[in-house]
Amino acid sequence: MVRVRAPAKINLCLHVGGRRDDGYHDLESLVVFADIGDDLTFADAERLSLIVDGPFAGALTGESDNLVLRAVRDVAKLAKRDLHKRITLTKNLPVASGMGGGSADAGATIRAFLLEWPKEEIRLRDFAELAGRLGADVPVCFFGQNCWMLGRGDEITRCEVPELHAVLVNPGVAISTREIFANLQTRTGTESIERPDGFESVDALIEFLQSVTNDLGAPARSLTPVIGDVLNALRAAPGIRLARMTGSGATCFGLFANAQAAQSAAAQIADDHADWWVKTTMLAKADSEEDA
Repeated sequence: MVRVRAPAKINLCLHVGGRRDDGYHDLESLVVFADIGDDLTFADAERLSLIVDGPFAGALTGESDNLVLRAVRDVAKLAKRDLHKRITLTKNLPVASGMGGGSADAGATIRAFLLEWPKEEIRLRDFAELAGRLGADVPVCFFGQNCWMLGRGDEITRCEVPELHAVLVNPGVAISTREIFANLQTRTGTESIERPDGFESVDALIEFLQSVTNDLGAPARSLTPVIGDVLNALRAAPGIRLARMTGSGATCFGLFANAQAAQSAAAQIADDHADWWVKTTMLAKADSEEDA
């Protein structure tokens, strides 16, 4: 049996450029991963099947096919073999929340077969190209490393990022990425983020993040005003260093001075908003949750 974690993907900043010939926008994003996420297990079976459980399983009820099954089928074609697996996806993260979601699950699924097979059987590059065909966010979730994500999302450059104490908050509202991009005022010209290779300290990272933004934040707030309430709740918490929406929302993150400040903020926000999903986490942590 193989077990893999599909960690939440957090865009610390996100610059959206012009539309490309392939219909995607050029992106520049500093991406890190949380130490919480969905969990998947893969066991040998007589046929391919998927069981979804966990606190957010209900949001996927009725899906006859999803990115996890598509990823397995594409890996089977790549390997030229039948893959009969009983897959259990424990959905711990809210759906359509800006944290990778199905892309994270698909990336973890592809990564699972790297654990199971000798690496010389299929080149890492082949797996990465397969990930890119599944969706713009799948390659970065497949690698699962702190990085700059560029192009349509398939150009990935490692970036050294210090560990961050954070609180993730989702107000329970699913957002359509398509609608957010439809309401985006696209940047013009050749403006680009200055992209350091790494950050020596949390202070250096926070200073940098204060000079950039998430371009999807404004259109997301115009369509879903509760995102502004989430950001206000985070910014009012003692010890907050930075609060921002991740991806296309509606999840927002707050970066805090230490674990105690993060835990205190999470407890207060959860008390004030019982219907919101609130979690403390460490971002940019290197520990692996995978085993074969």
